[in-house]
Amino acid sequence: MDSLSGVGVLDKAVTILAALEDGPLALAGLVAATGISRPTAHRLACALEAHGLVRRDDDGRFTLGLRLVALGHAAAGDLNIVEAARPALEQLRDDTGESVQLYVRDGDRRVCALSLESPHGLRTIVPLGASLPLELGSAGKVLRGDTGPKGWAESVGEREAGVASVSAPVLDIGGRVLAAVSVSGPINRTTKTPGRRYGAAVMAAARQVESSLRSGH
Repeated sequence: MDSLSGVGVLDKAVTILAALEDGPLALAGLVAATGISRPTAHRLACALEAHGLVRRDDDGRFTLGLRLVALGHAAAGDLNIVEAARPALEQLRDDTGESVQLYVRDGDRRVCALSLESPHGLRTIVPLGASLPLELGSAGKVLRGDTGPKGWAESVGEREAGVASVSAPVLDIGGRVLAAVSVSGPINRTTKTPGRRYGAAVMAAARQVESSLRSGH
């Protein structure tokens, strides 16, 4: 089979999961559905079983594992927060004239789940899906829970020279950090004290996202 990602073993594992979307399969059925050799199909299915992504039904057939349910809920949660955040971030971009982002935590990294660019020719550009270090930048501080008494965090030239940012946390009803709302731009516009300029606006946007999440809009 052709490799889609360039990582053959991963492509084969995903092919096995896709084959099981239609229901449980014995090993022979899995081989027929995927075109993967019997030894490889068995080895990968068992490895996926060890990770909870595949399980066996009462007849011993391979079927999708329950861990996929949890992963699906997590993915859906990120999609929900992006939908809830978009109006607030559009307003934040328009009010500040700078680029804005929504970040979620992924282990020791932060991932850009939403990115809206400033209309200025000189602007911060963070690609959608960008995975960035958690230890650098104001959004990383927020996702680590390091906002201080002001409720927001700022950074100046930490992750990228000449760029400053301000971020505020989006909290769930229990106070857990769900995401970070950020505004970022060149220091010659944001100044070296960007929190003084944008802190209140970023905080207001984060509260608006929280309100949207709780109201279901």
